[in-house]
Amino acid sequence: MIVGLLGGGQLGRMLALAGYPLGLGFRALDHSADAPTGRLAELMVAGFDDREALVRFSSGLGLVTYEFENVPVETVRFLSERVEVYPPPEALEAGQDRLTEKRFFQKLGIPTPPFAAVDTRDDLDFALQRIGFPAVLKTRRFGYDGKGQFVLRAEEDARQAWGALEGRPLLLEGFVRFDREISVIAVRGKRGETAFYPPVENHHEKGMLRLSLAPAPNLPPHLKQQGEDYALRALNALNYVGVLAIEFFEFGGQLYANEMAPRVHNSGHWTIEGAEVSQFENHLRAITGLPLGSTDLIGSSAMVNLIGELPPIEALASIPGAHVHLYGKEPRPDRKLGHVTLRARDPQTLVPRIRQVRDLSGI
Repeated sequence: MIVGLLGGGQLGRMLALAGYPLGLGFRALDHSADAPTGRLAELMVAGFDDREALVRFSSGLGLVTYEFENVPVETVRFLSERVEVYPPPEALEAGQDRLTEKRFFQKLGIPTPPFAAVDTRDDLDFALQRIGFPAVLKTRRFGYDGKGQFVLRAEEDARQAWGALEGRPLLLEGFVRFDREISVIAVRGKRGETAFYPPVENHHEKGMLRLSLAPAPNLPPHLKQQGEDYALRALNALNYVGVLAIEFFEFGGQLYANEMAPRVHNSGHWTIEGAEVSQFENHLRAITGLPLGSTDLIGSSAMVNLIGELPPIEALASIPGAHVHLYGKEPRPDRKLGHVTLRARDPQTLVPRIRQVRDLSGI
């Protein structure tokens, strides 16, 4: 079977690497001829709105999935008339717009920070009166890795943020003074079977994920259960097939949903070496109808993103338990160039190894 990938970035590359042992082939559609997946799979270069290219892309495919959530929903619906597409378009639609996403969580009884839609300056002033400072003003669409977001602590911040974002649909959220950020990676198969990876603790810098710890240290059992319960509600509500990631804020013994990604996720990269079956293989198992694989841990893991420039690969590879993944991208500021997964028998052994990677990476 040939699997179509909407998007040819590093997630598509890792899906292809996981799929070849299963006998799968891959064809990616991306606007860039330098897309990383193109080094491992057939690459079609075209826009997601090019209907003629979409027809050619879909020819001979067994099914289509995506590694990039900003694919137009209309593109997915157009393709779904010709070939099976997973996850369903409804999941993509829910995850693309932060207001739609927050209302989706609210409908399912999943707690979120307070929020309000903002289309005009009057909307912003009214929302700030209700939510108060500090707050976060975000674009509703096309924001990732901290882009399109401003923390508002005073009226002057609101004025500057409005000047930068005016004219786009926006969302104001209450600022959560969270204890830490947690993500839950879940997978649901075609027959409704589900599996969950242990919750992960994430550390961000300038809005970009820098470090994930698996499992999340000292997470109370009730919060692990809560995260799985919330993820299960979303999976079932969407009749989901594939991997779904939900990012949460942990605060005061409760999880609050921040956002979800209807695809394999950066905070799950550690699963390649740190779990019995990776998120990438389980995504492919789910969408092709194979039984889901074990999500059990193999010891303790940490994942460090390599951003902007690459440290000496020899030095990284010399660290015990280190697994280096490079995406084949040209270095530039704030660009994810690869990641390093560290694995050890216990969390204590990981600590000095994480420090080594971070020192080499200039974090």
